[in-house]
Amino acid sequence: KHFPLCFKDLPDSFTKDEAEWKVLYDSNDPAHLPMPGWCNELSTFQKMTILRCLRPDKVVPVVQQIVIDEMGQRFVEPPPFDLQMSYDDSSPVSPLIFILSPGADPNAALIAFADSVGVKLESLSLGQGQGPIAARMIDDAIDRGSWVVLQNCHLSPSWMGALDAKVEGFDLERCNPAFRLWLTSYPSDQFPVSILQNGVKMTLQPPKGIRANMLNTYINMEEKFFSGCNKAQELKKLHFGLAFFHAGLQERRKFGPLGFNIPYEFTESDLKICQAQVQMFLTEFETIPWEALRYTAGETNYGGRVTDKYDRRTTAFILFDFYNPECVKDVYRYSESGKYGAPPGDPTIAQTMDHIRNFPLHEQPEVFGLHENANITCAKNETYALFECMLLLMPSSSSGGTGDDGAQTSEQILEALCNNMITTMPVKSDYFRQGLPFKVDEVGELYPTDYNESMNTVLTQECLRFNRVIEALRATLLQLLKAVKGLVVMSNELEKIATSFLIGQVPASWLAKSYPSLKPLGSYFDDFMRRLTYLQTWIDDGPPPVFWLSGFYFTQSFLTGVLQNYARKHKVAIDTLSWDFKVLPDKPSSKADDGCFCEGMFIDGGAWDRAGNVLTEQKPKVLFDVLPTMQLLPTLATEITREEGDYPIPLYKTSARRGTLSTTGHSTNFVMEMVVPSRKDEAHWVKRGVALLSQLDD
Repeated sequence: KHFPLCFKDLPDSFTKDEAEWKVLYDSNDPAHLPMPGWCNELSTFQKMTILRCLRPDKVVPVVQQIVIDEMGQRFVEPPPFDLQMSYDDSSPVSPLIFILSPGADPNAALIAFADSVGVKLESLSLGQGQGPIAARMIDDAIDRGSWVVLQNCHLSPSWMGALDAKVEGFDLERCNPAFRLWLTSYPSDQFPVSILQNGVKMTLQPPKGIRANMLNTYINMEEKFFSGCNKAQELKKLHFGLAFFHAGLQERRKFGPLGFNIPYEFTESDLKICQAQVQMFLTEFETIPWEALRYTAGETNYGGRVTDKYDRRTTAFILFDFYNPECVKDVYRYSESGKYGAPPGDPTIAQTMDHIRNFPLHEQPEVFGLHENANITCAKNETYALFECMLLLMPSSSSGGTGDDGAQTSEQILEALCNNMITTMPVKSDYFRQGLPFKVDEVGELYPTDYNESMNTVLTQECLRFNRVIEALRATLLQLLKAVKGLVVMSNELEKIATSFLIGQVPASWLAKSYPSLKPLGSYFDDFMRRLTYLQTWIDDGPPPVFWLSGFYFTQSFLTGVLQNYARKHKVAIDTLSWDFKVLPDKPSSKADDGCFCEGMFIDGGAWDRAGNVLTEQKPKVLFDVLPTMQLLPTLATEITREEGDYPIPLYKTSARRGTLSTTGHSTNFVMEMVVPSRKDEAHWVKRGVALLSQLDD
């Protein structure tokens, strides 16, 4: 009944026309398939909203087609990067602003353009203490008629106010006509809005795709780079692999956490220093020093930017494919498909570029070591990023809507949401007999602090943590309900919460008090209530035989409790213990003698072979798989052995995988490293980006 009138037949259609919807869902190109008959009355935009629910990975091409049909082709094609055109549109009092993007550096193009115009160019990278120097440079350039480039404005937010005032004071009569101020910055909310409004804005996107990226590397190279080395043929092979490695790192970022936990900004400077080093090593050493090459590139140049332990592991395994004794042979290939390899023999740069042009225009995920499902993940991420930008452009007001089209007004939606959540999270009910928030003192009497049972302390601590979330949620829901009814003023904070509710997002003020979650509002609240139910069941019936690992607010405290129980039972020092892991084919019905049984984990990037009880490849279009019950067994670190094919797999709380260190020294996202059996080597799964998650995003 809450559907807009145009979609009133949609729920019934999914029951009656299930076969037609299934064909649409399974299609590789659902946008060009007809929807069930009644959908003919819908507009293209309305059909797209249905497609966004069924196949979010196919929405962006439809959006592009709508723009082409309504506005024209030129609105979906980026204009060529033309400094001369931007310069012609500028004046001495209107700055030229480069909006930076990862992997693109306009500095070389700007230096070349200044030389062609015959103007002196002075540049300064902003940072701590550089503001006064920049101000003097601008004053001198205004008089002399030179150009000033202030790089990385986003790194000096405290000086942006002074820069705004400086630019505001530019006088066309006083400025030398040749003077120009160039600014570079990543997107930042600290950048002065008035400068953005009055300046000429440009952006330079890095080349997309392996082929375009590698051509960009070779286009400015000279033959003397290779001819100056006494191992020219080996240098050409290694350099080609290095260029491929650089392009692969750039492109791997588009797959999100499957590619890298953190999207690092690898630049051409990383490539250039590696080019110089590989040339030097081959010239100065009789045999190729593979270890030195891998260390300088993987740990120092590229690795110097990599801060995450598991991203560093990924980089090292990828680099090994390009820096190993086999890669100097003509038959060596960089991927399983055999489509990618260095040109044979002793080619010139022109021949090498012709070889690169024969690469596929759109590479498949296998070239990065990823599963074909990674394309779906990439397309979904692109869709969600697009929709997030669209939501930012929506009016922030929570009021509006008359309900004339059959849909509820904003006030009715908010009131219904608040009442539903308040009712679902009762102060007291038949199930939550002690009430919510939990009565921690009463829980402590049922489960007193016990030297031999650390789980009692874990339970009371979890109740305390969840109580803070319950109180925050209930207080804001009651206040918002009063504000919607007009009983209290709608404050700025309540306005933000209302806006989040209307677009189905969890309010930022809730997440600040809560455990990490990327779920939408409805799924988040259902998950939250399931966690409260899990704790209440524990209080009523005692510790469960199989613990729901995803249900803990602070998972590390539970794991420490398991270690403490084992250490005290067997009288060993807790710091001598580590974890051993065993995946169980069936869910046990009784408590583990040592350690614990855990469930609630999902495999991202892989799947589980239940017949062989090993890690295996994903099925097409199945992005996640449930990991069976696992036994976590504390064991003396000296007694743990690893079998061939064992894969050390990280466990994260959310699919974002990245987090920050909290005051306890634990990551807000990373939980622990587990080990699972497989029939392939570690490198295969590392390049697949396989990890465990304690919760999904839906």
